[in-house]
Order: sequence, then structure tokens, then C-alpha cells
Amino acid sequence: MVKNSLDKLPLVIAVTGASGAIYGLTLAGAALENGIPVHLLISDTAGQVVLHETGRSREQWIEILGTKGPLELPDVHDLAASASSGSFPTMGMVIAPCSMGALGRIAAGVSTSLVERCADVCLKERRRLILLTRETPLSLIHIRNMQTVTEAGGIIMPPVPSFYSEPKTITDLVNQTVARVMDLLGSPADNAYRWCGIPGNSGRSSGND
Repeated sequence: MVKNSLDKLPLVIAVTGASGAIYGLTLAGAALENGIPVHLLISDTAGQVVLHETGRSREQWIEILGTKGPLELPDVHDLAASASSGSFPTMGMVIAPCSMGALGRIAAGVSTSLVERCADVCLKERRRLILLTRETPLSLIHIRNMQTVTEAGGIIMPPVPSFYSEPKTITDLVNQTVARVMDLLGSPADNAYRWCGIPGNSGRSSGND
């Protein structure tokens, strides 16, 4: 019998073709720097988005991330990959960004790629599944699919920027969202902004709420 000797369970991260590829790539770097092995799935469409939105190719990102820790790159079309089985232990999965197409297939239990299959495994094994859904405005179909995944145990986490952290750059916005994801995974980030209230605010209403 083959035994898994990982010090930490791996995290499955998928980047789909929605806008916002930087979320998944930044999350992969943060996880690796925290000593968490990563199985990174990049869909075919996401590969095009990565280059368009970041100015770096999929291969360039893989080279960068590979220097940060143990990185596995399963074929997104390989439904026989290790993470496709519930017998392969993982700490869960994050899809960042998650397209509405991927969301719909996950909600319907349809696995056309390793992305949906890994998500299906997380739900059936009661592991953490976090979807950074990217679309606006939302149709009723989108909302119902989000409800279905939530009722099945998943977490819907649209990457909504937190302006109370007073971000100065897009990188600040991305890093804060990634830090919140790390919180949900039980691996809090040291660089996360933590709300401590407004200085000098007594907590009383001004009457202009």
C-alpha cells in the first residue's frame, strides 16, 4: 500500500477562465510560502486570461511559483489524477476565480474536467471548498447555483474588495482577499489587515447612518 508522507495536506487550487486569474496565482504563492503543498489546475481558457491580465504566461507563473515550495501541476483533463479520488487526502480546494460555467457544472454534479471532479470530491468528502465567483450582475440561475453549492457545504466568496483596509494598489486589494481565503483554510496570513474599529469612534450613532 502506498502511504502519503506529506507533512501538510496539499491544497487544490484551480484557476478558471473568469477574469481575476491573479487571485488564484497569488493564493498559490501564499500557500506555498506557508509550507502548504499545492496542486494547481489552470484551465485552457484561464491560460489565455493569465497572459492577458498579468502580462506573464502560464509557464512563467509556474516557474515563479515552483521556487516557493512543492508544486504539482496535474493535467486539467486527467480525471484519473490523484486528487480526483476521495482516498487522496487534501485540505480542500479553492477555485479562484470561479467562472459561472464551472459553478453551474459543480452545482449540477457534472465533471467535465479535473476542476469539477476535485470540487465534487471535496463536497462528498466534506472538505473545505471555496469558490471565488466572478460575475456581475448575477442572473437568477447564478444565484440558484450558488445556493445549491452552499447547501452542499461549499463556501461562496466573491472577491469583494475591503476598502476599510485603505488599499493603495491593486496588489493590496488582491492580497487582502487572499488573506481572507487563508483564514477560511485555517492558515491565517501574517500580513492580513485586521479590523480593530475606527480610531476615536465611541461606537455611538451620529444620526446619519
